[in-house]
Amino acid sequence: MAKDIAKVYDPKKVENKWYDFWLQKNYFHAEVDPSKKPYTIVIPPPNVTAVLHMGHAYNNTVQDILIRYHRKRGNSTLWLPGTDHAGIATQSVVERELAKEGKSRYDLGREKFVEKVWEWRKHHGSIIINQLKKLGCSCDWQRERFTLDEGLSRAVGEVFVRLYNKGLIYRGLRIVNWDPASATALADDEVDHKEVEGKLYHIRYKLKDSDDYIVVATTRPETLLGDTAVAVAPDDDEKRPLLNKKVIIPFVNREVEIIVDSHVDKEFGSGFVKVTPAHDPNDFEIGERHDLNKVIVLDKDGKVLPECLVFRNGEFVKELPVPEPIAGKDRFEARKLIVQELERMGQLEKVENHLHAVGHSYRSKVPVEPYLSEQWFVKMKPLAKEALRVVKEGKIKFYPEGRFEKTYEHWMETIRDWCISRQLWWGHRIPVWYNEKGQYKVSLQDPSTTNEKWVQDSDVLDTWFSSQLWPFSTLGWPEQTEDLKYFYPTNTLVTAPDIIFFWVARMIMAGLEFMGDIPFHNVYFNGIVRDEQGRKMSKSLGNGIDPLEMIKEYSADAVRFTIVALSSEGQDIKIGPKSFEMGRNFSNKIWNAFRFLQMNLQENDFDYRKYENHFTLEDRWILSRLNKTIKAVSENIDKFRINDSLDAIYHFFWHDFCDWYLEMIKPRLYQAQNEQQKKTALAVASQVMKTSMDLLHPFIPFITEEIWQHFRDVEEESIVVSPWPEVDNKAFDEEAENAVSILQEAIGSIRNIRAEMNVPPGKRISLYVEADAGQKEFLKSQFQHFAFLAKVEQIADIPVGFDKADAAVGVVKNIELFIPMTDLIDREKEKQRLEKELVRLQGLQKGLQAKLNNQNFMQKAPARVVEAERKKLQNIEENLKKVRKNYEKFK
Repeated sequence: MAKDIAKVYDPKKVENKWYDFWLQKNYFHAEVDPSKKPYTIVIPPPNVTAVLHMGHAYNNTVQDILIRYHRKRGNSTLWLPGTDHAGIATQSVVERELAKEGKSRYDLGREKFVEKVWEWRKHHGSIIINQLKKLGCSCDWQRERFTLDEGLSRAVGEVFVRLYNKGLIYRGLRIVNWDPASATALADDEVDHKEVEGKLYHIRYKLKDSDDYIVVATTRPETLLGDTAVAVAPDDDEKRPLLNKKVIIPFVNREVEIIVDSHVDKEFGSGFVKVTPAHDPNDFEIGERHDLNKVIVLDKDGKVLPECLVFRNGEFVKELPVPEPIAGKDRFEARKLIVQELERMGQLEKVENHLHAVGHSYRSKVPVEPYLSEQWFVKMKPLAKEALRVVKEGKIKFYPEGRFEKTYEHWMETIRDWCISRQLWWGHRIPVWYNEKGQYKVSLQDPSTTNEKWVQDSDVLDTWFSSQLWPFSTLGWPEQTEDLKYFYPTNTLVTAPDIIFFWVARMIMAGLEFMGDIPFHNVYFNGIVRDEQGRKMSKSLGNGIDPLEMIKEYSADAVRFTIVALSSEGQDIKIGPKSFEMGRNFSNKIWNAFRFLQMNLQENDFDYRKYENHFTLEDRWILSRLNKTIKAVSENIDKFRINDSLDAIYHFFWHDFCDWYLEMIKPRLYQAQNEQQKKTALAVASQVMKTSMDLLHPFIPFITEEIWQHFRDVEEESIVVSPWPEVDNKAFDEEAENAVSILQEAIGSIRNIRAEMNVPPGKRISLYVEADAGQKEFLKSQFQHFAFLAKVEQIADIPVGFDKADAAVGVVKNIELFIPMTDLIDREKEKQRLEKELVRLQGLQKGLQAKLNNQNFMQKAPARVVEAERKKLQNIEENLKKVRKNYEKFK
């Protein structure tokens, strides 16, 4: 065997080498092979504007683990990559670039602006793809897709036309969530509702032809310009005499009627509610029920119009004048001016602080404006019924189980129509065409003729409209391609729970509608990556960790290992830059174990089975533990317990293999007269090393390939495509496991005594045993392990006249171990040392107790500091017990 193995593992030399090798060998490319079972994952397409963040690193590591595992299990494995055009986000980025040149998109015009965005995408769109390669992602890069690719765009148009022809897409004047910053409508699930400390304004509305008035409470006085009624609750008997009477809207002096509607809560404010159908979704419904006019007050920038626009039954009726000081003002400035004027007029009764939920744009973060606008909508209830059923019946399973099903079901049961039109230039143009007469046609082709000109709708579709088709549009739909027939439905989706409505639910509906089948069988929801204080990573907090920097410093394997090791079945992860040391440390542990074997191997003799008749207790034990680990890793991955599967192989390799087995075989390697025993130990160790690399490969692909290459069979080429280890049930050996467990506990007990009693490391000790004959015989038969691992020079029965008080005692199950202390240590010196240690620990204990009893400290110190001090005290008190116990022996 080659002995020129580097002392220290250098990932920089390894990672690029093997990734290039894998690409060259085409291992990541999936073939349509009827003799194999397909396994498919479509990547949640990152925004084309994105750069890799820790959330991407976590999500894609989990996907790669599943893909590499199933590839080794013999599936025809497709991980389909791609990026999303991300309408609002991408357009905003390019507009900001233009603004630096003092230009806007309107200066360029639509065609030139879209060209500019494509140009930007060409230069920046592949950044995150290249970063995913650095992470080791084994995607089928030959099948990479982009949501604005020609084929995918054709699929989007086809879906629009089919849904329209089925009566599920319609155009209507409805209240939408308007983002004034991005100047576009948003779907309901693109709105984040945040608790905001606002004001509740109580305004007097005078009764017509009377000095009496009613009091109306509102959080948005600027919208009174659009009031078309005041409503009361049906069960509010006190207000019943006022029904159908007229009141005067203050400031604009317009008459409206008092009506009754079931939406009104008589306990809110005064029980009188102003009705503004063009600027509140609930008021819009009231307006529909009572056939009220809809008065638009604000423009699309969130400013008060010069004249309010009145609509009735979807048709424009007239304009209403707006008082001069308010016209053209921003909505929040208008609010201040109106409140000042109401106060001056004596019509502002009172103002209260009021905590209420305000919708904010998920993209621009500004408060959204409920806005009456003509938009395109999808009727969702007919699509939701079947999508609800497949989850309830378990045809699609969510993992972790029991956490997200109810959320999904509630949303599907209360689903509202989806506003799909966006007032942007970047995206899929809506395939609708208008003529000069105001008529429209839905068509994938321009219907213009020499006699009649048709103009395409200027709006684009919501980005999620194309993303919902991702599992089948990427495979060639609407064409019935071989890929589509073979790889659909996909197997697993790995995604974040915050897009369960944006994306997961819509993909299920779209798959059922257009493919007649579910888009995936399993959905694994990964947690959110947070900083060490539990805060979500964000640019504003400046607490983000760049995965590429961590890869550069610690390696891709270390990043992958650490993220998964710290995760727990869908729970959020707390992580800091130093966390990745654990991944690096594990890589070093693996390398050192590999190097140790390489330095001892004389030949490529890895057929451990031919030495079966020569297996010792530790050989049988490690092979039993190995096969139980294969079983645990496989079962946990199959159940999407990704961190448990890593935990199983990590603990096996570090604890069982490195800490115990490799140490236990050293006497056979260095001292054995029997060459057969040495060869057996090395063959078993090599088998365990190679199999461990196979088990670890999905998690840490680079170092495992590097090491596996040294143990591969001649006909094998790469760990990527080598078979996944099979469980050998015959290797399960409870007898060996129980015996080694006793051995480990006994050696551990002796080591603890040596450390506690400060026995010099090189000093050999005697071990006296009190147990039944069989147990004594077993321990004596394992003398070489006690000698090598615990520096025991003899194992014997307790001598006649031996004073047990003169010995340190360890108890393992029902076996008592006695280590005579006479002559091992200088008793007087050890007593003095222990006395000093007692004084030192008692001083620390007293100081910490005083600090924790100090009310000033307890009230002002952060909780984490208090907890840290408590843990210090707990550790000191535990150490005190041990030192006192030892000290008693020297009295």
